[in-house]
This record gives sequence, C-alpha cells and structure tokens, in this order.
Amino acid sequence: MAEELATYEAGDIGAKIHTVRGHKVILDSDLAEMYGVTTKRLNEQVRRNEKRFPAEFMFRLTLQEWEDLRSQNATSSLHGGRRYLPHVFTEHGAVMAANILTSERAIQMSICVVRAFLRLRDILSASLELAGKLQELETRIVGHDESIELLFKAIRALMQEPEKPRRQIGFTAREKRAAYRMKQ
Repeated sequence: MAEELATYEAGDIGAKIHTVRGHKVILDSDLAEMYGVTTKRLNEQVRRNEKRFPAEFMFRLTLQEWEDLRSQNATSSLHGGRRYLPHVFTEHGAVMAANILTSERAIQMSICVVRAFLRLRDILSASLELAGKLQELETRIVGHDESIELLFKAIRALMQEPEKPRRQIGFTAREKRAAYRMKQ
C-alpha cells in the first residue's frame, strides 16, 4: 500500500483538480479511484452522510459543466458509463469523504489530495503576486515612456540651430528725427 501511495504522491494529483463555478474541485470518480473504492460506494456513503456535505464541500455538475470538463479531458462517452451526472468535491469535501470511508488508504490519500490543493493554492497566489508586480512595472514604464518622450523633444529642440532673425524688406529709418526750426 505504501508503494501505491508513493505512486500517487509522485504522480500529478493536481491534473485531476479542475475549476468549476470558481471552486477547485475533484470528480467523484477520481476521488474514489484514489481512495481505493468504487464510485458507487463513494456516492453511497455520501448519500448516507448528506449532512456532512454542504454545497461548499460537494455539488453535482450540470450537463453543460460536465460536457465542458469532458471536452477539456477528451473523454468520449456522454457520462463515462454513468447514469447520473457526477458529484465534485472541494478540498474540504475530499477530506470529509475520507472521514466517512474510514479506510487506511482513504485517510492517507486524503493527505495527498489536501497537499495537491495546497500546492495549487500556492501556485495561484504566486501567479497573482507576479501579475500584480507586472501591472506595477507596466504602470511605471508608461509613465517613463511619456517622460522619455518629453526628454527627447527637449533634446531635439536644443539640437536645432536657432532661427536667425529675418531682414525686413524695405526702408526703415533708424535715426532720431532732426529738430527742424523755422527762421523768423
């Protein structure tokens, strides 16, 4: 059993985690496989313990959501041999499912699942932080672009030869008027 758990831990559980309705979730069939039970058994235990699974822990997919997930994963059959649309479990729902199954494997796998959710959360927060820094840098550069453009205009203006004053056409007298006196 330890070898199986190591395989899952080394494997990419994160690939089985999807985003639906703004939540990171895992399909009931994937969770059942990891916990070493059938999907029918998992859903049966969930039905028997409905009060432990509020809407923020588990919900059933709509047909459109299921088709979207299938198209992302290239699954061929309409419901994967299912009669009902699948349930999906959030991080807390996956832990709660391990609690109602009570097998040693389910308990150990729930730890792996929670770690996968935590890694995804860390990756998401790091990418959000990076996006914020990128936005800040972009804002700075835009301000610098305008400043640099003004600097280039000022340098171009200094590089141009000053315009020489044009000579006026025609005659202009530049002397003072003489005082003419009349003889008496």
